[in-house]
Amino acid sequence: MAKPYVIALANQKGGVGKTTSCVNIASCAAAMGLRVLLIDSDPQGNTTSGVGVSKKNITKTTYDVLLDGIDPKDCIVKTEFNNLWVVPSTINLAGAEFELFDIDHRERQMKNFIAKCEDFDLIMIDCPPSLSMLTINALTAADGVIIPMQCEYYALEGLTQLMMTIRKVKELYNPALTVLGILVTMYNGRLNLSMAVLNEIKKYYKDKLFTTMIPRSVKLSEAPGFGEPINYHDKYSKASDSYVQLTKEILGRIGIVPMPL
Repeated sequence: MAKPYVIALANQKGGVGKTTSCVNIASCAAAMGLRVLLIDSDPQGNTTSGVGVSKKNITKTTYDVLLDGIDPKDCIVKTEFNNLWVVPSTINLAGAEFELFDIDHRERQMKNFIAKCEDFDLIMIDCPPSLSMLTINALTAADGVIIPMQCEYYALEGLTQLMMTIRKVKELYNPALTVLGILVTMYNGRLNLSMAVLNEIKKYYKDKLFTTMIPRSVKLSEAPGFGEPINYHDKYSKASDSYVQLTKEILGRIGIVPMPL
């Protein structure tokens, strides 16, 4: 079986649609016939609840992956959605940030775990909103990184800092890491600010910008409350269609041909 392609979604700025995008890209890819594993590497655990997995009965999480090197079969949870599994997270993961410093090759803990996850076509890691050791672990393990961002000027400043971090990880730990693309989320083309920031992104990163942009959507915002990805919560919404098109664009960039929906 071919090695799964690993994608990390990273941005140190919170509230940019990172978790929403991670869940929905994974779900759309799974609906296209790929076996997809989500790894929740954010102590908030929103990816876990976003795919309907209750945190109450979880015994093994991403914390155990990073600190104890546990076997995939002991922590991977099957969701109720076709072809979609998750390594869940709880607030305990917040402590891993400090405990990892006592471990040799601490930046490779996630990579070592993923090397044992052979039954998947695609693995997606939701990073915390910080440039922390959790994020470094994800970038070291990833083949490609997707950067979600809003059309705001503060987001542009954060993008420069994140690109510097990615270059440093490439240099020190993961020479094969590539930026798959920059994803514009919560887009409103009627706002002058959105257009101005989008033009700035195009000026410096036009070749990295995904063609598909994710619009603001009430349905998209409410879906996590039901523990459902948008393609299950409201399959025919504009947001669902946008994530389907985005997923096709991503799979095209990494050379995976999905089954038609």
